[in-house]
Formats: sequence, structure tokens, C-alpha cells
Amino acid sequence: MEKNRTVQRRRGKKKGHPKVRFRLGTLMMIFILSFASCFVLYMLGANLNDNFLNDEFGLSASEPVSEGSDETSDETSDEAELTSDAEGAANPVPQSAKAENSYFDNCCLITDSTLAGMNKGFGEGCVFGGNDINISNIMSAKLESSFGSLSAYDIVKQKKPQILYIMLGSELGTASADDMIASYTNLVSSFRSALPDMKIYVMQYPPVLYDSDTITNEIVNDYNNKLLMMCDNLGIYCIDTNTALKSEDGKLKEEYWSYELLALSEQGYDKIIEYILTHTT
Repeated sequence: MEKNRTVQRRRGKKKGHPKVRFRLGTLMMIFILSFASCFVLYMLGANLNDNFLNDEFGLSASEPVSEGSDETSDETSDEAELTSDAEGAANPVPQSAKAENSYFDNCCLITDSTLAGMNKGFGEGCVFGGNDINISNIMSAKLESSFGSLSAYDIVKQKKPQILYIMLGSELGTASADDMIASYTNLVSSFRSALPDMKIYVMQYPPVLYDSDTITNEIVNDYNNKLLMMCDNLGIYCIDTNTALKSEDGKLKEEYWSYELLALSEQGYDKIIEYILTHTT
């Protein structure tokens, strides 16, 4: 006879799941690790993506975020205007339709011994210079004028011509070309500050008839190249009066030289006047 199996059921508490307990320190550690991971990923994205700033904030990497943007815009506009003036000077000035002789009514000339004897073209009392004038003393050496005894620079400031022509370089070969260019730059810059509406033409120095121990056409050409670069940098005009007086062999045409005066001849002056009138802007 089989014995009856007795199945006993436990009563009372039900079997439950184990409880998970979190400690405050563990939660903080998880938060810190998550933040650090996000920060690392963010920095990697910023370094690997050139357009990251533009994608995130609509800014280019070269675009600074600063206050006073209106003032910066005004300064940029002023710089652009100065650059535009400089680019406007096409040098050396190309040939143009011949101007009337009345063109000289509004012109003055500053020179040294190179053109001091020229008594045509420019009106009476409009040529300022002489044998004792050079680029080094042009701002200080005194000349007699209707305004009194003043430097060529101060006379032009008083006269206020519309157009100024300058030819200086008589000490070339005995003085440093770089020092001469520095003095030339100071003169032109001073005129631009004092008379900003006056148009300035720098005339390239004439060739020499014969090379000597002190002056050669190679020295003259180097000086003229530096004059051209100066004019480009300052935004003023430069006319190639050197080529106008040059022969095929690169020297001064003999007809443009006076052996009696040891200076440019009347034919040389005529050529310069003609060249000026056919090279205006």
C-alpha cells in the first residue's frame, strides 16, 4: 500500500528579488566619468572639424567675438580707402592725350640743380629750387619767395597748388640712395598730411651722358626703381622722365645736354615739358 505523499507549502513571506542599493559616492563617480567622456568627445570634435565654430555657433574660426564691432568696421573702412588711393596710382603714368599749356597754371615744381634752370612751362614763381638745394635739406634750406624767406616745402604749403612735380637727386653717387629715398618719403608724406588734396608727381631722375667714378646710369636706374616703389607705396604718381631723355644705348641723348652750362639743354627742357603734358591723369 502506497504511502501518501504530503506536499507541504510554505506559507508566509513571499520570495522577493534582491534589493540593489546605491551609495552616494558611486553616483558621483558615475556622473564625473560621464561628464569627462562628453568633454573629451567635444574637444576632439572641435579640433578635428575646421568648421566646428560655424556648425555650432554660426561663426568662422577667424571671426573674433568682441565688443565695439562698429568701431572696428570704421577702422577697416579707413584702411581700405587708403589702399584704394595707393592702387589708383598707375605707375609709371602711361601716355595720355596731350594737355593744353594752361595745365601748368595749376602746377608747381620743386627741384635741385637738375631743373633749376628750366624757365618754361611752369609759371613765374612756380619753380622752387637751386644749386644749393637737395633732398637732404629740402625741408630746411631757405629760398626767397613772395612769401618771404622760406624752405621749398613751406613755400608750397603757402601757395597750395593743385598739382606738384618733384625732381630731386643731384647728390646721387655721393650720398646713400636709401638715405635719399628716406628723405624723399618724409617730404612726400609731409605734403600729403599738410595738403591732402594736392596731386603729387615724382619725376624719375635723368640719365647721365657718360659714366664716371661717382655716378653711372646703373646707379641712376637703381635710384629710379626705388623712387617707383616709393610712389607705389605712398599712392602718388611717378612719371618716367628718365626714359624720355634716354638714347638707344641707355645714356642721355647728347642733344639734351649743354656742355656750356653742364646741365640739361633747352631741348632737354622742351622734352620734359612735352612729356609732362602727354602723361597726366
